[in-house]
Amino acid sequence: MDLPDFGIPPRLAHRMSMAEQHEYLRTRLVPRRTLVTAGAVAAGGLLTGCGGGGSPGTATRSAAASSSASAVHGSAVSPFGRHLAFGADPKTQMRVSWQVPLAVRGPYLRVGVQPDDLGRRVPAEVRGLHTPGVTGVRPALQQYYLHAALDGLLPGTTYYYGVGHEGFDPAAPAHRSTIASFRTAPAAPERFVFTAFGDQGVSQAAAANDHLVLSRKPAFHLHAGDICYADTGGRGMTSDGYDPAYWDLFLKQNEPVARSVPWMVTTGNHDMEAWYSPDGYGGQLARFSLPESGFDPRHSPGAYAFTYGNVGFVALDANDVSYEIPANLGHTGGKQTRWLDDKLGELRSSKGVDFVVVFFHHCAYSTSTHASDGGVRAEWLPLFARHQVDLVINGHNHVYERTDAVRGGAVGRSVPVGASTDPTRDGTVYVTAGGGGRDLYGFPSGVRESYEGHVTRHEPVDTFRWTRSRSAARETVEWSRVRYRGFSLLSVEAVSGPRPALKVSALAQTGERIDHFEVRRGG
Repeated sequence: MDLPDFGIPPRLAHRMSMAEQHEYLRTRLVPRRTLVTAGAVAAGGLLTGCGGGGSPGTATRSAAASSSASAVHGSAVSPFGRHLAFGADPKTQMRVSWQVPLAVRGPYLRVGVQPDDLGRRVPAEVRGLHTPGVTGVRPALQQYYLHAALDGLLPGTTYYYGVGHEGFDPAAPAHRSTIASFRTAPAAPERFVFTAFGDQGVSQAAAANDHLVLSRKPAFHLHAGDICYADTGGRGMTSDGYDPAYWDLFLKQNEPVARSVPWMVTTGNHDMEAWYSPDGYGGQLARFSLPESGFDPRHSPGAYAFTYGNVGFVALDANDVSYEIPANLGHTGGKQTRWLDDKLGELRSSKGVDFVVVFFHHCAYSTSTHASDGGVRAEWLPLFARHQVDLVINGHNHVYERTDAVRGGAVGRSVPVGASTDPTRDGTVYVTAGGGGRDLYGFPSGVRESYEGHVTRHEPVDTFRWTRSRSAARETVEWSRVRYRGFSLLSVEAVSGPRPALKVSALAQTGERIDHFEVRRGG
């Protein structure tokens, strides 16, 4: 839907970058109606420790909310939407985030190695997010996100924690049911499982996929962008329909899994929210605490890296290189790609890292609705080839699709269901895991699904890729190996030791396996 009372005229917005739209709102519309950004919540006296309104793109940060912020006693305010993320070092760092419906005093986290001994108390940081109302469309909304950084943890250790504030003590008998747990990464590599999908949203299917994630007992979950769809248009425009209350629903929906499984998100096109900052990421900065191991955590929070066991992981912001949706095209000025080159080289030469996995939103190789993004291919695929990336995980297309091993833009080696591939020889396998819960897509007319238990004859597929001019360049491809139109997720078992491997499986929402293959290097 369009936002005629507060948005930019659609014809104008179509020609503007995310930063230009934010500046338009700030300079043209503020005199008529105050635009309060994530960095300006303090101007209304809502939070303590802040000296007036902050700058766009920076969530308001404070150790506690002011006494005048809410007339409701803290005992009547219950935390919700707990979600975890690793810090830069998963062995010793965890970030705990949650939400409260009203401002509270003295928010904090309790943590310990026993559920009945949460002796360590850590103050929480408040990041307030105010979304202005739009007449006839939505009311203004104030949201409060809280974050606690845990450092100096012991590797391979289970910790128990509870979140609270003045009037709500998670260690009190009445609230002990809210205590949850997490486990840090082991000191030395050992076998582990991680899961992945993109394009989740809020739905019965999304909640069902959460239950499937839990059944795999993963060490963590990768989310390849398009997280909750509060922004329904996904074009990076203020004329996109937008309802920030969807984030409340999303965090409540995911809490049963994200309170114990670190939820490592990156940024999709539906996660650009022009209301809060010039780059559209002010909302993401307020809601998530992600590893600050990227090249610019304040302006590209979805780009970071971490190592767990024998696998190095790199998250990227594909909005920076997307030809299809150019609202943020080039917004890092090439910094992200230069950082990626350095980081892949660092990981590939790191002792103890057997595999490198990269995940981001827009597809490098897919035949479904959005097809392939030429910007991703032009900027990043040469680096993936140079550093022999072992596995690439994308979202964006709401299907499951998996390539053969791709080398030099063509099939380097056929990888049928159940096969093994060696990236040092064959190239990289690309997986589109966009069946996280949002409405499903299909494949080009006449193209059949082909998956485990339903393998069809392998044939070329007529599809397209997006070009810099935003035109669709037709191409006929051989690399589309597995196709499944259904809600699904990726489950990967990482094996260390003398014969390291990535054992990759794709599961339908029923738990039935629809694909599997192995990645082994030098074998």
